[in-house]
Amino acid sequence: MKVAVLQTDIMWGRVDDNISAVERLMSVAGAAELYVLPEMWATGFAATSPDEACSDVPLDWMIRTARERFCAVCGSVAVRDDGGIFRNRHYFVMPDGSYHYYDKRHLFTYGGEDRHYARGEDRVVVEYKNVRFLLQTCYDLRFPVWSRNTGDYDAIIYVANWPESRQNVWQILLRARAMENQCYVIGANRVGRDALCLYKGGSAVIDAKGYAVAGAVGSDEQVVTADISLDDLCTFRKKFPVLNDRDAFEVK
Repeated sequence: MKVAVLQTDIMWGRVDDNISAVERLMSVAGAAELYVLPEMWATGFAATSPDEACSDVPLDWMIRTARERFCAVCGSVAVRDDGGIFRNRHYFVMPDGSYHYYDKRHLFTYGGEDRHYARGEDRVVVEYKNVRFLLQTCYDLRFPVWSRNTGDYDAIIYVANWPESRQNVWQILLRARAMENQCYVIGANRVGRDALCLYKGGSAVIDAKGYAVAGAVGSDEQVVTADISLDDLCTFRKKFPVLNDRDAFEVK
């Protein structure tokens, strides 16, 4: 499966401009089966201003693009759910326009996200072209219990607005999650600057041995493309079946 990770410089609150930027990067990437966008890719990380970030436009665009390109598109946006509650919602849109979503569980309390958004409670795995993807968002990366592989997925997708000041943590934990769970890890981070942080990307696709199949070069807008192989992953898991010895537990 060809995956294209779009490392974007998000313009604060400018949905139409951010959509145009993503479309330009898609043209650079060419055909892919899955395009992965950063966290709150259409507005920037509106941790304390969900009212300003909520819009139907980003999801509508994701659905239309998935249909037109006959591909899957994923990334997170701020939404107000049917109960009027704000969520940081990670959508995975299928080629037919149907979609699944995961509401971010670990809200970034340091940045005040928990005071404005409600956390999700459900773990979400999406199957697409026989590959099972666990959906995760940014701060979730720090919590390995929530992402522990119980045999239910083949790859984790992390969409993020992860700042330059903690870039080393991003790089190390992406690899740790891949190795401990014997899976691919796809990390989509932004670049640029908002009112509070500088972002330097580091988007990458990591294999189950912790090696980068592909990674961003520098801190500019760019596309990271990689082919992920379910056959290679299954061969490695059979050859070195460490997940058979994992501890059993239940998250409540």
